[in-house]
Amino acid sequence: MREDNRKKVRTVSSQCKTPLYDALVENKKKNPLSFHVPGHKYGQVFSQRGKEDYSAILTIDATEINGLDDLHAPEGVINQAQKLAAAFFQCEHTYFLVNGTTSGNLAMLLSICGPGDDIIVQRNCHKSVLNGLELAGAKPIFIGPEYEEETKRYSKITLSAVRKALKTYPKARAIFLTYPDYFGRTYPLQQIIKEAHAQGIPVCIDEAHGVHFQLGDPFPPSALQLGADMVVQSAHKMAPAMTMASYLHVQGRRVNRMKIEHYLQMLQSSSPSYPLMASLDLARYYLAHWKEEKKRETLQFIEQIRSVFESYEGHWSVLPVTSYDDPLKMTLRIKKGTGFQVMKEFEKVDIHPEMAAFDQILFTFGLAPSLPVDRLKECLDKVDSQLKYEKNRATINIDQISFPEIETLVMQYSEMSGSTGKKTDWDGAVGKVSAEAVIPYPPGIPLLLKGERITDEHKKRVLSLVQKGARFQNKNIEQGIRVFKGE
Repeated sequence: MREDNRKKVRTVSSQCKTPLYDALVENKKKNPLSFHVPGHKYGQVFSQRGKEDYSAILTIDATEINGLDDLHAPEGVINQAQKLAAAFFQCEHTYFLVNGTTSGNLAMLLSICGPGDDIIVQRNCHKSVLNGLELAGAKPIFIGPEYEEETKRYSKITLSAVRKALKTYPKARAIFLTYPDYFGRTYPLQQIIKEAHAQGIPVCIDEAHGVHFQLGDPFPPSALQLGADMVVQSAHKMAPAMTMASYLHVQGRRVNRMKIEHYLQMLQSSSPSYPLMASLDLARYYLAHWKEEKKRETLQFIEQIRSVFESYEGHWSVLPVTSYDDPLKMTLRIKKGTGFQVMKEFEKVDIHPEMAAFDQILFTFGLAPSLPVDRLKECLDKVDSQLKYEKNRATINIDQISFPEIETLVMQYSEMSGSTGKKTDWDGAVGKVSAEAVIPYPPGIPLLLKGERITDEHKKRVLSLVQKGARFQNKNIEQGIRVFKGE
C-alpha cells in the first residue's frame, strides 16, 4: 500500500469516532440500576483496599446489556469499532481480542491446519504458536533464521529457506512467521509472501510487536501492507491499549472467516472485558491521530534517550537503527559482565528494561515521551558507579540460539498425545526426546521444543542461563527435564 493512502485513512472523519468507548461512557452517565453481572455493580460493591485505584475503570466495566453489543455476535458498537479498526489498518476485517495475541495465534493455526497437516513455521516463534500447532495436531516444518552480524543474533528469515521448505514439503498448508522479532528487527517479508501466494497458500504473521508499523516512516512496513493474509498484533505492547488487548486482521480469499470466528468463540472468554475492548477502540483512535508533530516529538525524545545511554559507552554500546529496525526499540550490547548482571543493576535503581540476554539488553519506547530525562541520568550515574569495577565479559556466548535451516520434530504431536513424560536429570536426558518445551521468559521463545531430541548443547545452554539468572517458565528446570519413556 502506498504511504499516501495510509495517511488518507488516518485523516478521514470516521477515525474521529470511538463508538464502543462512547457507548460505555453514555451508559455510565445514565447511572443504571444493575441487576446483572459483574458483581461489583459498577464499583458499588468493592474492597475498600484498592477501591480508589479501581473506581474509575469499574464504572465502564459492563457486560452484554442493551446498547453495548456482544463481541461474539457484534451488530452494534463493537461491530462499528471493529470496522473502524479495519479501515485504519486497511484490511477486510479486524477482530478484537481480549485474550491477547496468544488467542489470535491459536485461532489462526486452528483455522488453517488440522491433524497431520504440514505447515511451515519460523523456528524462533513464540510459545503460543507451538501450543497452537499441538492443539491442531499439525506437523510443523521449522525454518531456522540466519545469523546477522549487525545484531549478533539469529533473526533473519530468507526467501531461499522458504523456497527450500516449500520444495521439500509441497503439501504444506500455510506459512507462519514472526515479524518483527522481539527486538523490533524485520526482514524482506514481501518476497516471501509473494512466493507463498504463487504456491496458493496463505501467510500468517505474528506481528505482536508491530501494531504501529501502519503509521509509516520511520517504521518498517506492516505485514498487512506487504500482503499477509492474517496478522495478529498486541495493541498493548507498542500502542496505548490495556494489557491482553490485541487485534486480529484478515484479508484475501485464502482466509476462511467462518473458521476464524468459530475458533475465536472457543478460545476467548464468553464474558469479554469491556475496558479491554474499549482500549482497543481508543488505541486505534490514538494511532489514527499520531500526526507529524507527535512523530517529531517522539523521535526527538528517543534520540535524546539514546544519547544519554551512549554517554556511558564504557559499559555498553547502543546498536544503530537501520531501515529493518523499529526505532521504538533500543538494544544495548554489553561490554562488561553479562546482560543479566547489568539488568540487575538497572532494576536496583528502578530502571526496568524489557528483557536481558547474555550480551544484550532490550529497552522499549512508547509513541510519546514517557519519562524524565534528568531522573534517568541520575539513575544511570548510580549504575555507572556500580559497574566501574566489573570485569570484561567473556567473548564466547554459549547461550546464543542457532537453528538448522529446516528441521522437523523427532516425535509428532499425535505420538506425544496422552503422555506427560517422566522427569530426569540433565545428564540422563541427553539423547532422549523432550516431553516439554524449555522456555526462557521473556521472550517466550523455546530453547528446546517438545518433541525435539535433547543434545549436550541444550543442556549446557539451559544450565548456563539458569546460572546467569535467566527466568524460565519451567519449574525447577535446573534440576532436570521431562522426557518420554523408551527414548
